[in-house]
Amino acid sequence: MTSAAVPSPAELLGLARDIAVRAGEQALAARREGVSVAATKSTPLDIVTAVDRDTEALIRALIAEERPDDGVFGEEDAARIGTSGLEWIVDPIDGTVNFLYGIPNWAISIAVVSGGADPAEWTALAGVVVNPVSGELFEASRGGGARLGGAELRVNDPVPLSRALIGTGFGYAAEVRRAQGAVAAALLPDIRDLRRLGSAALDLCALAAGRLDGFYETGLNPWDHAAGALIAREAGALVTGPGGAAESSELLVAAGPTLAPELRAALAAAGLPA
Repeated sequence: MTSAAVPSPAELLGLARDIAVRAGEQALAARREGVSVAATKSTPLDIVTAVDRDTEALIRALIAEERPDDGVFGEEDAARIGTSGLEWIVDPIDGTVNFLYGIPNWAISIAVVSGGADPAEWTALAGVVVNPVSGELFEASRGGGARLGGAELRVNDPVPLSRALIGTGFGYAAEVRRAQGAVAAALLPDIRDLRRLGSAALDLCALAAGRLDGFYETGLNPWDHAAGALIAREAGALVTGPGGAAESSELLVAAGPTLAPELRAALAAAGLPA
């Protein structure tokens, strides 16, 4: 594929898949050699490892080989502005704390979008989330459905809120966690149970695969959910943000079409702009 081509979502998905698999192999090999914290970001709890940086560098290099005119928007390095109208949204390791501790729930997340790096404006075309430890590869292309290992994915639906298993995540700043904990405490009596697995990308894929019934989180960055949200949508989920608008750092809510209104209402009652 060259930068002059006009790629289809399926073609972009094929390239994203190949890149994600190669990046996952490198990250897993590095993890087996041992990992330490290289730096912190927003707070002392918000860590980055050398493997995060090395993995993103590999992903950027592989994209540049095949699509040099595309933009790249990643977690660990400055955005590369492209001229093709396509942006690659990259999280080299989603679930870095899990990665550091050896918890086998971390992923490489790569999405290709058109329309810029803002979720409110982009159109997601292809997305891949790969867990190198389990070998599971979740993928979706716009209009092409979502798959895990070649098997089609569908969300659980219908599920009433009282029987719903909901996933969420927490930020790194103490005041943010305090507010998020209050929302979780308000929601918990109304649902089957709550899970915090440590990777928003994999949470959204778990929703797509029927392992969760719903998911919500505040404070997510575009790279945390770009691929996972497309996979969830292509599996039949409704993915929204504040007031039912596009997902944003303020809020992302995802669930099957029957559960989604109930979940949003419960979150609104708990104080979120759902």
